[in-house]
Amino acid sequence: MNQFSLSALAFLGGIFLAIQGGYNARLGVLLKNPLLASVMAFFFSMLFAVILAAISIKKFPDSETLRQIPFYLWFTGGLFSVFGISLYYYTIPKLGVSTMISLGLCGQLIFAVIAGHFGWLHLPSEPLTTKRVFGILAMLTGILLINLK
Repeated sequence: MNQFSLSALAFLGGIFLAIQGGYNARLGVLLKNPLLASVMAFFFSMLFAVILAAISIKKFPDSETLRQIPFYLWFTGGLFSVFGISLYYYTIPKLGVSTMISLGLCGQLIFAVIAGHFGWLHLPSEPLTTKRVFGILAMLTGILLINLK
């Protein structure tokens, strides 16, 4: 897949995250509990993921591959997802979707630039450059403009 196609898919993923945030934040308001909305979202996410995996997986990992996976990798992504998504569902009704998503993206991008610079999480190293610093400053300016009343 080329860079343009991958970029388009990433952009579409961002749209989907904003849409699900809005729907599930509304569910949390109606249930009067953003954590319960998270439970429902993750339950149905799991259900849809199992169905898609069953359709698309051609070969399951063997037992040796499964044994080599560090124990913490089985649950830490889910733990951070629950906290992050629950915070989205809690803050969207209070801040508005554009404010919450812009601030959430700011947190994601700043962490991503720092983590990429140091190669955290066993991901490829992406050195901090002047262009990246200017990109962060431009993003912060955009967030201020989005959120100024």
